[in-house]
Amino acid sequence: MQTRNARIGFVLFLVYLMLYGGFVFLNAFAAESMEATPLAGVNLAILYGFGLIVAAFVLALVYGWLADQEGNHPNKEGGQ
Repeated sequence: MQTRNARIGFVLFLVYLMLYGGFVFLNAFAAESMEATPLAGVNLAILYGFGLIVAAFVLALVYGWLADQEGNHPNKEGGQ
């Protein structure tokens, strides 16, 4: 169970690392693209930053849901 959860956590970490790496890459090598205002006059840097925050929250929820799928929850009947 712990190995499975560690693997899930590692995969979700890699997903977030790719998202964050894209943000850093854009800032380092295409900084002018972050000045674009694709939505309601808000620049891409702000939108991407808020997107990273939302992505972290969503990935945490996904991890919690996936980690609990095994059924070994202390509050569930038959759990440990």
